[in-house]
Amino acid sequence: MKIGVPSADPNAMTSDLELVTAIRSGDQNAMTTLYDRFSSIVYSVALRVLQDTGAAEDVLQDIFMQLWRNPGAFDASRGNMAAWLAVIARNRAIDALRRRRPENDIEDLVVSVEHDLASETDRSRTMEKVRGALQAMPAPQRSALEMAYFEGLSHSEIAGKTGEPLGTIKTRIRAGLLALRKVLAV
Repeated sequence: MKIGVPSADPNAMTSDLELVTAIRSGDQNAMTTLYDRFSSIVYSVALRVLQDTGAAEDVLQDIFMQLWRNPGAFDASRGNMAAWLAVIARNRAIDALRRRRPENDIEDLVVSVEHDLASETDRSRTMEKVRGALQAMPAPQRSALEMAYFEGLSHSEIAGKTGEPLGTIKTRIRAGLLALRKVLAV
């Protein structure tokens, strides 16, 4: 029996696992079937996150090219193909959004300062507080904040650069921001 798009019985559905197995053997028909079955889900998720048809199409193409090159990445014991592809699409779209954010819009407000910074004196005091808070932070926490907000690196990029786990980087940045907020609230 040839795996792929069944021609004799159009109602017969080949399982996702059988299709992935066929893709491992280089069966292009199996890849076509998977693409036809799941491309709308992947595209919809990417479009919802990115709000850009071209970028969503790029994510769609990247995901299916990855599946073609490495079909073994799908583990049927951990869930179904639709959910797996939707999660990958969401993550890829968020990564794409982060990569383009510094170019397109700078709306992220790192720290909310309630002081009236109109006068130079208030501005100087605030800057001294921030400098003092940064100097009081542990070096890894300060470094993570500096990379995120002065170098514009994403959490994933910082984790890759430092060799630290992503969760650790996120925790350090959050704790640093909370410390800055606390200092500036006084």
